[in-house]
Amino acid sequence: QLMGTIPAELGGLSSLEFLNLFGNQLMGTIPAELGVLSLQFLGLDRNQLTGTIPAELGALSSLERLWLHNNNLSGSMPQELCNLRTTN
Repeated sequence: QLMGTIPAELGGLSSLEFLNLFGNQLMGTIPAELGVLSLQFLGLDRNQLTGTIPAELGALSSLERLWLHNNNLSGSMPQELCNLRTTN
């Protein structure tokens, strides 16, 4: 199991398409820097993440799946995420 925070430096991995960190003991906030990636899948569910969902995640134009459930996130879904394309 991974513990600690999600490093903002992950935003520098420009070719990263899948990031699955579910079911760990990650805490802290979701780094806005993840919004610059080419992610198709972002799985951060079942951790101990807090704070709001960064609006920058709305820039993930290739994103097909976003799993954030079972955390301690607050606030509402950013409007920017509602603008992402939907997939079948």
